[in-house]
Amino acid sequence: MERHITIQHGKEQIAASVHYAAQLKKEGRCKDRVPLVVICHGFVGSRIGVDRLFVQTARELAGQGYLVVRFDYIGCGESSGDYGREGVDSMIAQTRAVLDYSFGIGDIDPTRVTLIGHSLGGMVALLTAARDRRVKNLILWSAVGYPFNDIVKITGRKLYDQAVEQGAADYLGYGLTPAFFDSLGTYQPFQEAAKFSGNVLVVHGTSDDTIPVDYAFLYQKVFWMRPEGRCDKEIIFQADHTYSSGAARDQLLSKTTEWLGGLEAANTDWQHWMI
Repeated sequence: MERHITIQHGKEQIAASVHYAAQLKKEGRCKDRVPLVVICHGFVGSRIGVDRLFVQTARELAGQGYLVVRFDYIGCGESSGDYGREGVDSMIAQTRAVLDYSFGIGDIDPTRVTLIGHSLGGMVALLTAARDRRVKNLILWSAVGYPFNDIVKITGRKLYDQAVEQGAADYLGYGLTPAFFDSLGTYQPFQEAAKFSGNVLVVHGTSDDTIPVDYAFLYQKVFWMRPEGRCDKEIIFQADHTYSSGAARDQLLSKTTEWLGGLEAANTDWQHWMI
């Protein structure tokens, strides 16, 4: 079952879609509780995703017993507000507000809470996970590594200069402000990664012309240096930034569900050992 909702966040409304978990036979001490997955979209994106990536992901995971929430950041999709006036701090706060709401709509297993973030949403998911101890697992799809440089590369330096000079600049109908760009330079994701102690899956495509595939190796190196938490990496051959081909999309979803399933199995084995 799916339901479209709005979440009040200050003066704005965040549009979201909830995919309720399919009823599956479960084992363990928390068998009546469901794992939660929240999907964070990228720069000027929406909860639908390019070629319906997030819709397909949510339905796939819900069918496997996860409660999934995908949402539009303020100013994107069906949410109210102006995206270009919001900074990274606001996006972190919005993500945490969605987590707050998600914990209230189902009996969530607090040990199985996952954020999936794509592109700029990957960075926001990482920053949120580093600050919110409710997040136990993190999945990064083609995540940005140097947010200011990566986004200015997308918009073009001329547009950034225009925003600085005029107070705002139009990018695909979004009025990007200097405050938005300044917020991107505030954080260094590779440094923030060390603050998250949970499990991580890093996925990237070799044909990503938007965000370099090298970032996946850098992320894995940083996550491996932590004293706790596992990190796995999947490089998908010839996949573009949005995994638009059928083969790349299938591999992305297969690896994501397989990885989460592996965590579920390990968690169940541990509960049996404890019993």
